[in-house]
Amino acid sequence: MINYDVLRKNPFKLNDKQADWVKSTLEGMTEEEKIGQLFHLIMYSSEEEYLGELVHKYKIGGIMGRPMPLEECCKAITYLQKESRIPMLISANFEAGGDGMITEGTNIGPNMQIGAAGNPEFAGKQGYVCAREGLAVGANYAFAPVIDIDYNFRNPIMATRLYGSDPKLVRDCGVAYTKAVQEQGMAVSIKHFPGDGVDERDQHLVTSINSLSCEEWDESFGAAYQACIDAGALTVMVGHIMQPAYSRKLVPGIKEEDIMPATLAPELLKGLLRGKLGFNGLIITDATTMAGMCIPMARDKAVPYTIAAGCDMFLFTKNLEEDYQFMAEGVRNGTITPERLDEAVMRILATKAALQLPEKKEKGTLLPDIEEAKKIVGCKEHREIDLQVADCSATLVKNLQGIVPIDVKQYKRILLYPMFTGDNAYMGGGNEDLEKIKEAFEKEGFEVSIYQPAASFQEGFSVSYKDMVDKYDLLVYVSNLITKSNQTTVRIEWAQPMGANCPNFQAAIPTIFISFANPYHLLDVPRIRTFVNAYKLKDSTLQAVIDKLVGRSEFKGSSPVDAFVGRWDTKL
Repeated sequence: MINYDVLRKNPFKLNDKQADWVKSTLEGMTEEEKIGQLFHLIMYSSEEEYLGELVHKYKIGGIMGRPMPLEECCKAITYLQKESRIPMLISANFEAGGDGMITEGTNIGPNMQIGAAGNPEFAGKQGYVCAREGLAVGANYAFAPVIDIDYNFRNPIMATRLYGSDPKLVRDCGVAYTKAVQEQGMAVSIKHFPGDGVDERDQHLVTSINSLSCEEWDESFGAAYQACIDAGALTVMVGHIMQPAYSRKLVPGIKEEDIMPATLAPELLKGLLRGKLGFNGLIITDATTMAGMCIPMARDKAVPYTIAAGCDMFLFTKNLEEDYQFMAEGVRNGTITPERLDEAVMRILATKAALQLPEKKEKGTLLPDIEEAKKIVGCKEHREIDLQVADCSATLVKNLQGIVPIDVKQYKRILLYPMFTGDNAYMGGGNEDLEKIKEAFEKEGFEVSIYQPAASFQEGFSVSYKDMVDKYDLLVYVSNLITKSNQTTVRIEWAQPMGANCPNFQAAIPTIFISFANPYHLLDVPRIRTFVNAYKLKDSTLQAVIDKLVGRSEFKGSSPVDAFVGRWDTKL
């Protein structure tokens, strides 16, 4: 017998009409419709044939949008909501701004930039912008905030996506974001339970581990989750991450090979998240395409078992038709009991009711208005928040040479060393970004040259030391090496031969290193004596760094992580 009492409790807090809608909708659904509601798929485009199949054939409960132009985004969401009998959850990675879904969206972050500003109120402003811009185009669900904690600088996927290493700062930022988003009528998804940032591996590629003891977890990740749950977070996203200490505590005698990632671990979902933390809202998996879920259990078993174990919604598929059949077979063979299926669908519907999606559909306000959206997305108010965060977050990690602020007359001739991932903007930009940086320095009166690798790769024919000293007053390294999926490490790879572009001349020529992404590059340039972290390469942060380097304003940011990575030589 399904327990509808949960509808009245935190975080749903449904009124009579909303609770009745959930009950009547659930009781009027076919088994096929219930199975469809479990799936939260992905929206690559506004192509109606593709979207129509998701709505009409599979009857999905939600969809996640990847960044696309505003008008196309509105068009796709309008089609989905018009065609779907039950209003859909429309999500995106609104981790740092509307740009998580809309190419014209405003970016307020990333999270580590918020952490460097040192004020959780900025996380609230970040959430405000995410919700306003997302709601403007018809989204209603943020896959954020990220309340993982940076305990391992070698983690190849999280880095600047985290608010920092201080559990209290992360907790307070998570709460501020949660409140700001949900006050506007958009759901949050606190993630990635039980917590990323401890392992140096990536759950996209392996089942990773949160290796903290139960006591350590309670005081850090547990405190952050509890605070956000108490603040009313509607959903939790569960990662393909093991928490062995709690699995062993909750299942005494469990064999090591039976310790599963949280998405497949009933003891973590029901015992820890629902039980100890008292979470009553919707539980959604992280992307089920990740190796972290695929490796420990055969997929035909794992697909339905995520729901049987305690998740309510299934994010993405590796093969849509096949995964749908795996889920349906799990219902038929009893892996997912009728009671568990109804409970999961009830929480999906309750989330939609809490967001007032049925009322909005009834009133005709569910669909986005393109012209109104254009007034909100990227508006002046949001851009000013971006500038404010950029001004407060740029961090002068080291200034041992005492050359900041830089005297343009004394250090006029600059050699710029670019260290970018490639010419794909998602991966960190290339020539276009380099030209912006060069122009920004030239605008201040510097004469800027760009480092070019030597034509010869033979030993003994390197650039002349004397020529370098005579030709340049200042060397500036600019790095934009961004963490991304399927990347196992983020380290500087130097040019041949023998690290030709290493800071070989820093003992003779003043040298500055500016990182616009990964904050941990001192590991590879430990004796750089002037080091700046700016967390993201965008117009606002570039201008903020330039303003501070030339003395128009002061560096205000404070590193939210150990930029020295625990080593003594990085402080030289």
